[in-house]
Amino acid sequence: MKFIFKIIFFLLVGNVFLACGISKSLQNKPLAASSEFVKPNIEKKNDSLFISGENFLIKNKQQLWELHVSGNELQRGLLIGGLSEDLFKKQEHIFFSKIREMVPSAFKQKLVRQFLKWYNRKLYLHIPEEFKTEIYGVSEYASEDFNTIAPKYLRSLYLHGAHDIGHALQDLALVGCSSMAVWGDKSEDGTLLIGRNFDFYAGDDFAEDKIIQFIKPEKGIPFMNVSWGGMIGVLSGMNVEGLTVTINAGKSDIPLVAKTPISIVTREILQYASTIDEAIAIAKKREVFVSESIMVGSAKDKKAVLIEMAPDNFDVYEVANSSQLVCSNHFQSKAYQSDERNLNHIKESHSQYRFKRMVELLSENDKMNPKKMADILRNKKGLDERNIGFGNEKALNQLRAHHAVIFKPEELMVWVSSNPYQLGEFVAYDLKEVFSKTKGDFTISAKVSQNIPKDKFLETKEYRDYERFRILDRKLDTVLKEKLTLEKGFAQEYKSLNPDFWLVYARMGEYYYQNGWLKAAEIEFKKALEKEITTVLDRIKIENYLKKINRKIE
Repeated sequence: MKFIFKIIFFLLVGNVFLACGISKSLQNKPLAASSEFVKPNIEKKNDSLFISGENFLIKNKQQLWELHVSGNELQRGLLIGGLSEDLFKKQEHIFFSKIREMVPSAFKQKLVRQFLKWYNRKLYLHIPEEFKTEIYGVSEYASEDFNTIAPKYLRSLYLHGAHDIGHALQDLALVGCSSMAVWGDKSEDGTLLIGRNFDFYAGDDFAEDKIIQFIKPEKGIPFMNVSWGGMIGVLSGMNVEGLTVTINAGKSDIPLVAKTPISIVTREILQYASTIDEAIAIAKKREVFVSESIMVGSAKDKKAVLIEMAPDNFDVYEVANSSQLVCSNHFQSKAYQSDERNLNHIKESHSQYRFKRMVELLSENDKMNPKKMADILRNKKGLDERNIGFGNEKALNQLRAHHAVIFKPEELMVWVSSNPYQLGEFVAYDLKEVFSKTKGDFTISAKVSQNIPKDKFLETKEYRDYERFRILDRKLDTVLKEKLTLEKGFAQEYKSLNPDFWLVYARMGEYYYQNGWLKAAEIEFKKALEKEITTVLDRIKIENYLKKINRKIE
């Protein structure tokens, strides 16, 4: 069973879990699938502009795609799928490349397909008909290349649970989102300001094509959210009532059956809630299969709260006598104060460290504004400004974010980061202007005059060294897996590129240990212990290596 769950993680966190079998119960499609419909005509003006009636997809200067779509659920799905067809198919090919890379064995892939066939048997029961219909419309534009694995609709449906499974298996996965909200005396102008990093890493290719969706549903409230090809769920978004949602994983046991994906819960909130109370009421209706904190900000309520959801628990956390709210990856409300999983997660993971770091940085910036918020989201250091190495999960900027976003709900302003990570320009959007564009206006919607400039770190030798470090780190991955030999000079260059990062020394220690060079391994492992190690389990692993070395030397 342990093998099955590990393989599921590799598939899901890379969004390749779509390689699943067909369950009879899951052949149930939405009602709209039984009626005839006509696909919209998509006109390609150039490589950066696609139009269908009043709807369009355009790429801006910062390489962010802006998608404008309106209509009922089927129309929206068909338009989202049709306009972003190339991006959707690209994502699918990325997914299945992950399968070949991580699970090359056809036999093991078959085992996983059979398990997921059973695991997802009830997923369709927990997704509202409206959103199943929209997903169905999108799926009409999925690639034909993978129909032997599963039908297009099922592949698209299961995609929306990837975030949940990746977080449920976070002992194996690389996830660590951070979010914060300020208002009143903590905000420069007294209004609500929210910032978040979405650190769900599934490869550089996965984060390359970000789509900012501007959706005008036939029913409900117009909204924006940051997404990718084939995804209708919401991870970070704001509606025109000034209500925002962002999600941060909590600690979950591995779920035994799929229920409502959290991105579908937040989609429903964003489309149908205008106040915190309305958001809470919607969340209470849905059964989820992993633990998640939903930060809800509200222009009407002029504050933010956390809706903390788990398969077996529910609570709302609201700060008292304070005008700031901070969230990493553990729960804070009363209902979870004695929850063993949550307490262990606080003790063993990097969540509490990042929480303290956010509090520390907010205390140094009394009057927050969007630029200051971006600076905090981009911060790469540890507590007390310690150098903890680039890529350390204890940093707020782990240099692997899919996106970062900043909201000013009372002004309906939002800033979305551009590549690489959250270091590129934060592109500004005024939702009042975006949703009042005249028909036939197929221009960029960004309010460029209010963009936040790119991080100066991009122009430094440190950044160039970090990117070179990543290349060498991937090479070391291959060497360790295939038990190869490193060329002369590799170790010296590798360590010099990111000298404050504990993992550099731990991995070199593993290489030396693998080759039987115990004294050299011992030196590297001891160096690693002098650095800021990410988790308790990481430290224990290194200490166990040292114990084994001592036994062998003796």
